[in-house]
Parts: sequence; structure tokens; C-alpha cells
Amino acid sequence: MTRAEHIHKGKLAELGCLACLRIHGPHAPGPVELHHYRGGGWGRGDYKTLVPLCPAHHRGPLGIHGLGTKGFDKHYPFTQRDLLDDALRMTA
Repeated sequence: MTRAEHIHKGKLAELGCLACLRIHGPHAPGPVELHHYRGGGWGRGDYKTLVPLCPAHHRGPLGIHGLGTKGFDKHYPFTQRDLLDDALRMTA
């Protein structure tokens, strides 16, 4: 892991779940898992495509891996791309 990747991942972890932030507004961040946004392609992008999500929004029944990527984007009033844009803006 490069120094830049380590720093970026640390900043993401401090943000807390970006889905919870959009749903509930500002609150104390909890533990997160870093999800790789795939943007329509297969395979993982680099560290700049990571989105911090709580376990429920990552692996839970109403999370990205529970609903599927298309289902997640339909279920919530925001998309994975919106969350990635938030992450990049907030860590810039």
C-alpha cells in the first residue's frame, strides 16, 4: 500500500458511512467497510474508487451487496456514484 493510499483510506474511515450521512444527516461516525465503486465495469478500481459504508449499507439486506448495485441505486434517493463523489469531495 502506498503512502497516498494509506492516507486516503484513513480519511475515508473518519467520514463514517456516507449512505447513513445522506439518510440521517450529521452524526457520530461508526465503523465502516470500504466498498469499491465499479461504475458499470467489472473488477476493482484503485483506492480513489472506495466508498465508506457501514456493514448494513455494504453487506446487509438493504446494502449494495444485498440489493445488488442496480437495486441499491433504485432503492435510495442517491446512487453509488453520488456517494463516490461525496467521498472524493470530502477527502480532497
